[in-house]
Amino acid sequence: MADRVDYQGKGLGLVDDKGRVAIPNTLRAMLAKNAPRDDGKDGGTVIIAPHPEHRCLIAYDPGFVPFWKSRLEALDAAQFERTGKVDYNILDRAGGAEPLPFDGSGRFIMPAFERRYARIAGAAVFLGAFNWITIWAPTILLETPDIDPFLKEYVEFTCEEKGIAL
Repeated sequence: MADRVDYQGKGLGLVDDKGRVAIPNTLRAMLAKNAPRDDGKDGGTVIIAPHPEHRCLIAYDPGFVPFWKSRLEALDAAQFERTGKVDYNILDRAGGAEPLPFDGSGRFIMPAFERRYARIAGAAVFLGAFNWITIWAPTILLETPDIDPFLKEYVEFTCEEKGIAL
């Protein structure tokens, strides 16, 4: 993980009917550094998964997988120590993540089920969270308790600027 750059930045992407969306510029540049293509061309691989707690998605690069797997295995082991039971959901949820190609413009096709799960339709809010990028439906972020007021106001502002009704 030492040679990865942290995901910092935010932006809004418009999602078409087929699920095509572009990762905002700043975050795309970081993702491209963390997940370069083997052939040297622009683009790379983004992995999409459900957020561990919220009804949104997370996006990360393949280099994050070993770290994330290790963290989840430790969480699973701690759960077993406390209860004597394995919680298969811990690893199953993360292991069901979807590796997807993105092009030089950051465009990728967000899978239909993941869009449905996160309630993402015409727009998606991308927020850097250091290890990963969260991807939210604007209305879901606004309705979720305990989300930072700064982020909520950013979503309202950005949607207003883009003419997206909330």
